[in-house]
Amino acid sequence: MRKENDSKVTEFVLLGLSSSWELQLFLFLVFVLLYMVIVLGNVLIMLTVWTDAYLLQLPMYFFLGHLSFLDLCLSCVTVPKMLGDFLQEGKVISFSGCLAQIYFLHFLGASEMLLLTVMAYDRYVAIGNPLHYLAVMNHQLCVQLVFACWCGGFIHSITQVTLVIQLPFCGPNELDSFYCDVPQVIKLACVDTYVIEVLMVLNSGLLSLICFLVLLFSYAVILITLRTRFRQGQSKALSTCASHLTVVSLIFVPCVFIYLRPFCSFSVDKVFSVFYTVITPMLNPLIYTLRNADVKTAMKKLRKKHVTSCCHVKE
Repeated sequence: MRKENDSKVTEFVLLGLSSSWELQLFLFLVFVLLYMVIVLGNVLIMLTVWTDAYLLQLPMYFFLGHLSFLDLCLSCVTVPKMLGDFLQEGKVISFSGCLAQIYFLHFLGASEMLLLTVMAYDRYVAIGNPLHYLAVMNHQLCVQLVFACWCGGFIHSITQVTLVIQLPFCGPNELDSFYCDVPQVIKLACVDTYVIEVLMVLNSGLLSLICFLVLLFSYAVILITLRTRFRQGQSKALSTCASHLTVVSLIFVPCVFIYLRPFCSFSVDKVFSVFYTVITPMLNPLIYTLRNADVKTAMKKLRKKHVTSCCHVKE
């Protein structure tokens, strides 16, 4: 462990997901494939939505384009570093790199949580008040809501970094995880972190819990509305809501489990972290868009446009 003036830790050692070299090679192959799916899936959704004027005018797809962008960026915060660490024995991250990872993880993660909540509200308006849907969810409001999500993520992230940067670290410097996050880092501080952990719960824990409860309430209202107003297409709508709730649970349940529980940490926390840093960014394109007929049609148009342009180039 390197220190400055024998008191200040300048780097942290990441213990990773496993200490077995054979298992690390296997995990490397698995996560490389998952990362490729994340990048290709989310980039495809972004190109499809942002190059189709019809989809871009619809609030749901406007939000989905931003969700794919957030998923792509969120996966880039932790996965490339994790893949590199699988292939080397010393898994080290500098103190400044650790702070940067915490900042971007919480900035993008909180923005995505807020955006998912906005998307649930969008579905609630679309099903509960379909005749006035486009009037209520106009483009100006959609832009304002997305901007508010980014601002909320920024404020949340700055608060998290502020909690960590003021703490003294004098050893040990081992983090039982594959990335830096507030719950693990503050455990290594040389001072009593009782107040910091309470603030972490009030910030990250309550944000995760409140957004999750709002989502559950929105989908519950949607299902009740579908049951009372519409008889046709109930099974399809129920299937769609169930798949949405499954993906939403994969990001919110681990966050609630990790951030709403101060004063203790478990080795299983890093396994839960995989769900919202890798699994959810991979599943979101599949669940929210690739099963959608409008998106499939737009993808066909994009492919035809690409094929046509290639033919013109060859000529």
